[in-house]
Amino acid sequence: QVQLVESGGGLVLPGGALRLSCAASGITLSRSNTAWFRQAPGKGREFVAAMRQSATHTYYADSVKGRFTVSRDNAKNTVHLQMNGLQPDDTAVYYCATDASVILSSIGREAQYRYWGQGTQVTVSS
Repeated sequence: QVQLVESGGGLVLPGGALRLSCAASGITLSRSNTAWFRQAPGKGREFVAAMRQSATHTYYADSVKGRFTVSRDNAKNTVHLQMNGLQPDDTAVYYCATDASVILSSIGREAQYRYWGQGTQVTVSS
């Protein structure tokens, strides 16, 4: 049974930073494609960042490019999302998702991922 558990969310001031973690069991993330999505209040879920199996290929939404970085710790079977320069518009529930079979051209699409975590709340506010 595949389980993804996100952690690291919280309340942060504008301009601050957080590091989210997505710990996996039942699946080896180094053999899977993993993405982060987020859902703000009253909005649909949107793509944030993704990492392919190889870890040499990463993808980011334009809104977070240059501020967020996705990385993976194979020893801990965990994917991280380092978020710097956080702004109130980054407030959302952040979800990680993973699937070994993801079409590259659709790596930012929710439907590509079978396995999802429960989400972690990130609030950016003064």
